[in-house]
Formats: sequence, C-alpha cells, structure tokens
Amino acid sequence: MKTDLQATNVAAALWHPVVLAADVQSSPYAAHLLGQDVVVWRDLKGQAHAWADQCPHLGARLSLGRVCEGRLECPYHGWQFEGSGRCARVPALPGFTPPAGHTAHVFEVQERYGLVWVRLNTRPVDVASPAFALPTFEAEADTRLRKINCGPYDVATSAPRIVENFLDMSHFSFVHEGWLGARGSPAIEDYQVELTATGLLATGCKAWQPQSNLHSTEPALVEYTYEVTAPYAAVLTKIPEAGKTAIDGWRESIALFICPMTTERSRVWFRLAVADFESPELKFQEFQHTIFTQDQPVLESQKPKCLPLNLQAEAHTAADKASSLYRRFLKNSAIEFGTC
Repeated sequence: MKTDLQATNVAAALWHPVVLAADVQSSPYAAHLLGQDVVVWRDLKGQAHAWADQCPHLGARLSLGRVCEGRLECPYHGWQFEGSGRCARVPALPGFTPPAGHTAHVFEVQERYGLVWVRLNTRPVDVASPAFALPTFEAEADTRLRKINCGPYDVATSAPRIVENFLDMSHFSFVHEGWLGARGSPAIEDYQVELTATGLLATGCKAWQPQSNLHSTEPALVEYTYEVTAPYAAVLTKIPEAGKTAIDGWRESIALFICPMTTERSRVWFRLAVADFESPELKFQEFQHTIFTQDQPVLESQKPKCLPLNLQAEAHTAADKASSLYRRFLKNSAIEFGTC
C-alpha cells in the first residue's frame, strides 16, 4: 500500500472540502487534508484563507494562534501574517521588515455549497474536477429546493469506500432495514450505468423502501439516479411513487462531499436539496444522521480500508456494476489516495 505522501500526486490537484463555512469565524480552524495539516481563517473582510498549519519561523501550529487586526498571529512568538501569507510583523524586532522568505505556505481556497474547499497543488491533471458544477446545490440556484447541510462525520475508512457505499443499493434491505429496504424485498432490478468525464452516471435504479424520506406516508417504489461528480464526490436524486409522501410532487437530491484526511480516514458532509421549506432543518439532519450512522460501522469494518481497484481482489456480481465502474474510473484516472 502506498503512503499518504506517495498517493497524493493526482488528489492534491483536486478541490476538497475541509470545513463548514459557518464554522470558520473569529478563530483559526485546524483541518487535515491528504495527510497535510491545514489552518483555515478569515481576514477582516471575511475572506477565507487556507495555509499549511506550520509557522515558517520555528514550525509551531498556526491554528493555535489567533486572528489579530485581520492578520493570523502565531501562538509561539506572535509573528503576524497577512492574507497573502507574507509576514508583516515580528514583535521581538519592532523596526524589522520581514523579507519575502518569511511567508506562510498558502493553498488555494474557495467557498461553495456552505463549505470551505481547498486545493493543495495547482498542477494540472487529467482528472476532471467538476465539484462546482452542481447548480441544484447552490444556495441561490433552483429556488424550488431548500438546501441543508448535514455533518461532518469522521469515518475510519477511505474516501473511495464511502463513495462506493453511497452508490450501492443492494445493502438497503439489510443495513437500512425498515427505512430504505426490507429483508423480504432485497432484489435489485437491472439498471443502466455508463462512464462519464467526471465519473459515472447510473439511471433506472429502483428500490422498494418502507420509508424513503422524512415525509413518506407508506412504502413506495423509489427511483434513483446516481452520478459520480468527482473522485470523492457523488450525487443521488430519488423520486418516490406519486401519492406516497405527505408533500405532492416530492423530490430530493443528496450530494456527498468527502474530505480525504488520510488514506484510511475521511470526513463526510451531505448537502440536501429538498422540496420542503417548512419542516425544521433539524428533522432532515436527524433523518440523514439515522441513515448514515447505520452505514458507518459497516464501512469501518471493511478490510482493506482502502478500495481495491483490482476487481479480482473482491467478489462481484451484476448487482455491483456501478461499484465496478467506479473502480474502473478511479484506476483510469490514476487516483491512488485511498485505493490499493
């Protein structure tokens, strides 16, 4: 198995979520991405910044410091750094002008979908990274749907294992019995799946579910569409049979966004887009929490924790064809972080 540093080649050039935007306020926030310690903070204008969590002076963690007059201050000797990363003040030497080399290691950062996203390496790669091409999940886009973030969840497994679980319907009747499936109805009808530039698209997926969503009034046959939108991100849309929910015309989409902290440890968020502007946000978060915490112990039990890209390494059937194609996509894209 490759080490975290060896496996980051392609993954470091992709955008990854590291923290809910609302959690970055007046104090610096310590995050971890692809084996790298990262500090996220805001300046006086509210602009988010993401740097290596290491002072260029003597290596102290900048996340232990504070934001002072729009600058990030190191907790060790009080060195202050501007948003560009340049050191602007060394308290021990009041008349000293820090040279260009006294600079924090700066990463690219942007805010989308209520999350702060970071890219460690701007080197171009051949893997498409359309994490920001999902208008359904934009805060202002598609006004018919309400946007709600759930998480984070820290999971002791690799990001690809989590994506594969998200794409899998065969476990519904066992892991989510009484909710998304029933032991008496485990059969999965054939569905269509194809490779895309960003991953894969699976359509015509159907499952009989006792309670497919917060507003289910009776068991229903639910149609799913899955799309892998980046190596560690995916979206599902599900529509239950008409008349089986308390809200007419109910539909919902769920985006899965993963921060691969290490090859075997991940942080997970879900962003919901739902046709309900009345129910308390907490109700949706509780429903999603119930479902994912049923998945989590099973995910953490899988061995190896990294996802094998050799299809002969684990047994597969036709019911696993979305999973098989996802593994093929990762292999073709040279995604090594979290795979084996």
